Amino acid sequence: MNDRRPDPDDLLEVANDETHRSRRGQLKIFFGACAGVGKTFAMLQAARQLHREGLAVGIGIVETHGRTDTLALIEGLPVLPRREAEGSGQSATEFDLDGALSSGFKLLVVDELAHTNIAGGRHAKRWQDVEELLDAGIGVYTALNVQHLDSLNDIVGGIIGVRVRETVPDRIFDGATDVVLVDLPPDDLLARMNAGKVYLPVSVERARQNFFRRGNLIALRELALRRVADRVNSDVRTYRISHAIQAVWRTQELLMVCVSADRSQEKLVREGARLAQRLQTKWVVVHVDQPHQGDDARAREILLTIATAAQKAGAEFANIPGQDVAATLLSYARKRNATKLILGNPAKSRSIPFRPRLSERIARADPEMGLILLGVEENRRLSGRRSPGLSPGLARSLLIATAACGVTTAMAGWLLRVFDLSNVVMLFLMTVVFVAMRMGRIAGIWTSILCVACFDFFFVEPTLSFAVTDTQYVFTFALMLAVALIISQLAARLRSEARVARAGEQRASALARVARDLSAAIKVEQIATICGEAIAPLLDAQVDLLLPDGRGRLVTTRNAGFVDLSAGQWCFDHVQEAGLGTLTLNAADALYLPLKAPMAPRGVLAIRPNDAPLSTDPDDRRLLDACCSSIALALERIHFVEVAQDTLLRIEGEKLRNTLLSAVSHDLKTPLTAIRGLAETLENPTGLAEVERTDLARSIRHQTDELKRLVTNLLDLARMQSEGVHLNKQWNALSEIVGSALAQSAPHIKPRTVRTGLALDLPLIEVDATLIERVLINLFDNAAKYTPPSSTISVRGGTSGDSMYLVVEDDGPGLPVADPELLFQPFTRGRKESPITGVGLGLALCRSIVTAHGGNIRAENRSPHGASFEIRLPLGVPPEIESEMTNDQAAHSDR
Repeated sequence: MNDRRPDPDDLLEVANDETHRSRRGQLKIFFGACAGVGKTFAMLQAARQLHREGLAVGIGIVETHGRTDTLALIEGLPVLPRREAEGSGQSATEFDLDGALSSGFKLLVVDELAHTNIAGGRHAKRWQDVEELLDAGIGVYTALNVQHLDSLNDIVGGIIGVRVRETVPDRIFDGATDVVLVDLPPDDLLARMNAGKVYLPVSVERARQNFFRRGNLIALRELALRRVADRVNSDVRTYRISHAIQAVWRTQELLMVCVSADRSQEKLVREGARLAQRLQTKWVVVHVDQPHQGDDARAREILLTIATAAQKAGAEFANIPGQDVAATLLSYARKRNATKLILGNPAKSRSIPFRPRLSERIARADPEMGLILLGVEENRRLSGRRSPGLSPGLARSLLIATAACGVTTAMAGWLLRVFDLSNVVMLFLMTVVFVAMRMGRIAGIWTSILCVACFDFFFVEPTLSFAVTDTQYVFTFALMLAVALIISQLAARLRSEARVARAGEQRASALARVARDLSAAIKVEQIATICGEAIAPLLDAQVDLLLPDGRGRLVTTRNAGFVDLSAGQWCFDHVQEAGLGTLTLNAADALYLPLKAPMAPRGVLAIRPNDAPLSTDPDDRRLLDACCSSIALALERIHFVEVAQDTLLRIEGEKLRNTLLSAVSHDLKTPLTAIRGLAETLENPTGLAEVERTDLARSIRHQTDELKRLVTNLLDLARMQSEGVHLNKQWNALSEIVGSALAQSAPHIKPRTVRTGLALDLPLIEVDATLIERVLINLFDNAAKYTPPSSTISVRGGTSGDSMYLVVEDDGPGLPVADPELLFQPFTRGRKESPITGVGLGLALCRSIVTAHGGNIRAENRSPHGASFEIRLPLGVPPEIESEMTNDQAAHSDR
């Protein structure tokens, strides 16, 4: 029952995918080979059916191309208004994304998924608009042609002779909730086109000569059918995983080439490639990594060669750990829904006598599995293995095993003085376990045989002879040898599995550590440091990161002397590995790996080994590939963060520019217009009394002062933001600063009443008196602008703790915004459309000055009405001032 349970990792992947889909809107794609097959017609019919069932369905955008049957299907459905857009100097209409998001519809029909939006919208492509709708929980019906799929763009271009520029990523197609294939035979489609149901009559002849040729339509139809079949096969695999279905469903051909670490297996890869090409199907090369094979370095090298050849031939390579080869292959075949297995059938098998061959075991376990047996010549010379003889490592293991048996025999002879012979047997078994755990399978078998021989020779009567007087000992020897062999095999397997698990854990920990460091990197320099400090020790090599400059030319990040930029440039341009150990530029002393990110290659990782050559272990290579993928993703993330920051800066700059232009066009233009009008009146003094001329001159002066104040605020704020606030601090009396500010603001404050309530014992305060006056003048001017003439403005101040406060209040209508902090932002006004002059810089300037003094300023509404602005400044320690009496006494004593 446990074997029928779904794989936890696969089940978790399916569950996460379903959870992600449940949070989004449902996407249904009506897919066809080309225009005219009836995608839009089928899409609108499906939408009308849901509308009749009561679902809130709306038409986002549908291109009817003047077809009456399409227009008839739209009638009765609510249609969203399109937004006006300017493109290439001409006015056009586009899909209104914001209107769709706020429409309240549960389902929207958005035609032509691959459409390119007119510049100026939120997204460049319509499929991006659709993604935002899905993220908002709105379902979408859309239409798509096969030539617009990104992965098939090159193939379609080779068929029709024209490169389609509008494409949709395959992830959108694969991630759709449902795909409906709308198909029409080529002859019927050509008949529709000739009848004027696809294009307008003026375009029919040109379409027939170029795109709508029968051969093109047949090829595009096959591509569409195959692409939908691939997607359906993915859905079948997901269903089988989630329901733990073990049987193979032969819905699509998938070849599985089963190989071993032998040179002769390269023939299987070549035959598998030819068969997959003939059947036009996918194929995968599989190797079962048995525990006892882990110590064979030559076999690992051969396996890497086979894996490289398989990947170059277009196959997927999988190295699966397992003890039973037949069971492991069948389990993986069922998991991948493979329909045929390709196995080698050597003429001279080296398998264990009386044991069925691999193909026979697979056929017995699953009679319905398709098997293809290919003859291979498997011998030691072709496999590249060593000729018969002992390798130095094996000879050393056998020598140590022999010595261990000798020591055990000596200890057993000494223990026989105390224990019986039957108890000493356990000592030999313990030696077998120890040797098998430490030295491996072959040494364990040798130890088992040697221990039984020593036990017979030295301890069984007659001693010092292999003769046996008691026949019962024959059974004892046989049982002892069998137990020793089994124990040695189990111990060796445990040792090998522990080694594999330890190596896998080390690789997983290393990859997790690199991924953690890369996820925290926010600069390219940090990624380069991680490559040198975290990845280089894993590979026992020197590592350098090569990144493209603005012209696409690679530059080194560490000034490493071993880097050949020309080899790295070739690797980057062709997105293929090059250099040491490859078939391209293999004379180089470093390996160059492209950093392939989802959107584009981001650079090259250069690796030069220190002393030992780079590991050829497939697991180590997968670790290296995973590190390259993590680096590429980190570089792409930083790239898009920089793009987002630049975009944000441009948006803010554009916003500031528009605000400044608005201020110049309105708030600065208004006083200039008033001054010009008053000046023209003075040019013709006829009929003007002296008093009227004086009033006109005074008005000109007031308008000029207002204009000067606006320009001064603009210049001061710009200077403070670029250069900072330069303070000329002196010890001043707050009452004098307030009095000076009121005197300068008197013409603007009148006829309002001003009341002051400063504490008499206020100490001196160290401030820039001119700048603090500017703060108070701006506050008084602000109060005068937004309060009626009958209002009262009050100024009060005092000390509280280690700070001095100054409050400017009025009893006017109060602050016009809910959050007073917004008023301190540059170019922010309480009322955007108001006849009151100003550009919204006064309070921003006040905050900059007060903050430069180490204080703060805040605003709040008074109860029941009115506004209050509070300034707090640090007190400091004022200097001591000698009294006049003390000075006179000092002068008298001097006389």
